[in-house]
Amino acid sequence: ILHLIEKQKLVSEGAGATPVAAVMFNKIPDIKGKKVVCLVSGGNIDVTILSRVIKRGLLKSGRSDTLTIQLEDRPGQLRDVSEIISKLGGNVVSVHHERASEDSDITDCLLRLVLETRNFDHIREIRQALTSAGFKIVNK
Repeated sequence: ILHLIEKQKLVSEGAGATPVAAVMFNKIPDIKGKKVVCLVSGGNIDVTILSRVIKRGLLKSGRSDTLTIQLEDRPGQLRDVSEIISKLGGNVVSVHHERASEDSDITDCLLRLVLETRNFDHIREIRQALTSAGFKIVNK
């Protein structure tokens, strides 16, 4: 569904996008190198489901990532994290700062960020740079 939206500017429900998915993921034998026509039908998709499809597609393609970082609760930490992400071309689209967590020290806080990224290599690059700068990433 996401591929159809991005590449063909078409909105289809799940069943209507099945032929394209079957071709994309090599589920039909003996068509490699041939011209193939897929019948795409049915635009009856709920906008909430469509939103989930897009978010999931971005996550699965490495174009979105969620980071949770354990920080010392002191001035400048958010700036330093943001600077690293920015220099590497990541875009922060959501920020959640939590001071009280049962799993952290009393002087620590958790910073949860949702990022727009290019791919999985870009995510690894950002995570490595943060870790190298001394930040502790607490999610995988």
